[in-house]
Amino acid sequence: MGVGAASLAVASPAAAQTAPAFTAPARDANFWRAVRREFILDKNVLFMNVGTVGSPPKDVLRELQVRAEEVSRDAISGYGSFDEIRAELAMAYGVDTDEFAISDNTSDGMAKIFAGLNLGPGDEVLTTNHEHSGGNSPLRVAEDRHGVTTVRVTLPVGDDQTAEDYVALFEERITSRTKLIMFSAPTYLTGTMLPIRLLCELAQQHGIPTLVDAAHVPGMMAYNFRDLGADFIAGAGAKWQCGPAGSGVLYVRNRVTAANPNPLPTFWPTISSGYSGQGARTADAPGSYDIGKTLQSCGNGQRVVYDGFLAAHRMWEEIGRERIQDYVVGLSTTLKEQIVERWGRQALYSPVSDERLRCALTSFNPFQDATDVMNQEKSVEFVARLKDQHGIVIRNTTTPAPSGDVYYPMRVSTHLFHNAGDVDRVVEAAWQVSQQVA
Repeated sequence: MGVGAASLAVASPAAAQTAPAFTAPARDANFWRAVRREFILDKNVLFMNVGTVGSPPKDVLRELQVRAEEVSRDAISGYGSFDEIRAELAMAYGVDTDEFAISDNTSDGMAKIFAGLNLGPGDEVLTTNHEHSGGNSPLRVAEDRHGVTTVRVTLPVGDDQTAEDYVALFEERITSRTKLIMFSAPTYLTGTMLPIRLLCELAQQHGIPTLVDAAHVPGMMAYNFRDLGADFIAGAGAKWQCGPAGSGVLYVRNRVTAANPNPLPTFWPTISSGYSGQGARTADAPGSYDIGKTLQSCGNGQRVVYDGFLAAHRMWEEIGRERIQDYVVGLSTTLKEQIVERWGRQALYSPVSDERLRCALTSFNPFQDATDVMNQEKSVEFVARLKDQHGIVIRNTTTPAPSGDVYYPMRVSTHLFHNAGDVDRVVEAAWQVSQQVA
């Protein structure tokens, strides 16, 4: 990689869901400056929308080119289950190879899970009103095709909640018909890191499987997937992990463990060309076959993409995933604190007071007239002015509020190619634009 990280201790496997250390030591400034040089992002633009898509570093670009030429020259197919690649990636997330598959993206992983679950008429899926279409879309298919009922927890917005408050909101909505709990962590609309471990423990107490839309976790947070206690986790490879488009991570619990002692939920590996009549993976035969291999074997796979994804993974391992987590969440915490200083705590849509709810996404209301956050045109104008006048790229979101209103706050992503000066810059620029869009 060329950033002088080879001699650093590597944090692997990733840690369970714990609060990161939120300050990056000043002595690391030169190190992170070297990391930034590994990316070819336009230097005239401050790109702070990694939550939508990341930027593959130079190592990934080189690997993609070399592998693409090899595949073209030698007419190499992509049939198989890519066991060696899956094994190396799975280790970073604290899981076994037979529990891990490389998906196309989070939405692909979520769809694969829904396609394999045994859900029927009258079964309830408990989820939230802040879910992404990657989870909502296959859930609606389950409604229309299988007669499943969706129950949604109305999430609060702001900095007035604790992790336990979110657990209580879910617990209130569980019934005897609840057959799956699905939630995003963090939520893409506000950047709230829902307490995965606590929610999974709640589900286990009721014998309910869990599906986590963890689109923003890979490359951002150094979580040990098994220790989180979830049954299924889908994540992106092309966002914070900065892998090539068409890469994602998919975890299917294939063990009864201390973190999740419940029987394995019945799961059919529906989207596969490796299924050979072995039946569903059920509680009666836990871990009876390599579910990861079965899911991975799906026609002619994207060999070039998988190698590029592995190159991104190795860069993260070289730096240290916990080190990256602490740095990017530390920048985000600084951003949140500056927002509170400029606009007041009521402007925050992302929690900061409870460290367990923090991540590297920050959503806030930048308007001088707070009610303007409900004006979509002004929200769109704000994003455009920030780019046109200040060369800063962020995005807005469409966030449902507990009151039934719809908010259009700004969302900022802080990543490993950013620094404290970038945070200062975006805050100052947003403050200036807030004087104009009124």
